[in-house]
Amino acid sequence: MLSKKFDPLKGKILEVLNYKGEIVDEKLVPKLDDDKLIEMYKTMLLGRIADIKALQYQRQGRMLTYAPIKGQEAAQVGVVAALEQQDWMVPAFREMAGMLYRGASLKQLYLYWYGNEEGSRFEKDVRILPISVPIASQINHGAGVAYASKILDKKEVVVAYVGDGGTSHGEFHEGVNFAAVLDLPLIVIIQNNQWAISTPRETQTKAKTLAQKAVGYGIPGIQVDGNDPLAMYIATEEAKKRALKGEGPTIIEALTYRLGPHTTSDDPTIYRDQKEVDYWEERDPLKRFKIYLINKGLWSEEQEEKETKEVTDYVNKTFKEVEATGLIDLEETFKYTYAEMTPDLQEQLDDYKAYLKEVE
Repeated sequence: MLSKKFDPLKGKILEVLNYKGEIVDEKLVPKLDDDKLIEMYKTMLLGRIADIKALQYQRQGRMLTYAPIKGQEAAQVGVVAALEQQDWMVPAFREMAGMLYRGASLKQLYLYWYGNEEGSRFEKDVRILPISVPIASQINHGAGVAYASKILDKKEVVVAYVGDGGTSHGEFHEGVNFAAVLDLPLIVIIQNNQWAISTPRETQTKAKTLAQKAVGYGIPGIQVDGNDPLAMYIATEEAKKRALKGEGPTIIEALTYRLGPHTTSDDPTIYRDQKEVDYWEERDPLKRFKIYLINKGLWSEEQEEKETKEVTDYVNKTFKEVEATGLIDLEETFKYTYAEMTPDLQEQLDDYKAYLKEVE
């Protein structure tokens, strides 16, 4: 069992692919076919380019506040690649690459950050809950979906994401404890990107790792190199098997790094050292995965150049479509809070319409 071999209490971290793109233990390499490996890398590359472009669009005043994912692509794609069609993904707000792999369209995700709630409307067969910005709230959502799946005997697994800072919130404890007590099929992915806005990881908790918090809930916890998509894949695969056998949840701490700002409202140069950023730049998940694929004969610099151009063109085209779609109607801000609009909400809507007429 991986969580016993790589015990977070003993400081052991699960790693398959090191930052130089080398396999550290052949026995741990997951049996993934070539097409899947390429799909994983292409999605990570799409996530990276879409992320860089989103930051540019926001700086140009063409998009609202955005939460960058640069540096965290492997902690997302490696996990979601291990899921099946029937499984659920419950994101926080920094999981764009994972959501893309799961089947959300880039247009939907851009619409969300553009301010159009149509971006939260996924197709029925794309099992992703809407983005949840309130910190750690999605852990309870994930536990709820997992509870329903267990009651209905659906054989579904739920993956819920949270950041390192989110583990200091009450809802993290409540959701994980609930899932543990009831042996729910929930996998909690902690994206430990070392910073909760400007608060460093070491001031979040006195625990040496975040994965070891699992001990208090009586469930397995494992610390994984979150910039290694292969390690994230096998950790998720094992957690899934446990969940489907009715053995309850697992906590996976993905050690990664936010290479960009917390959001477009943040300036990380104020609170962190460039040497730290340089250290993590060397451990960029895309760099190591690309080297690995090139060494396997599955990728080349020529393919990289071609794919980068095609993806960049696709991203630019998609955002033009988003801008052409525009914002939602005012009524939609009010009418989807409940199945039917309450009298209070109707009154608020009428008051705001009257206000807008006054200021025209």
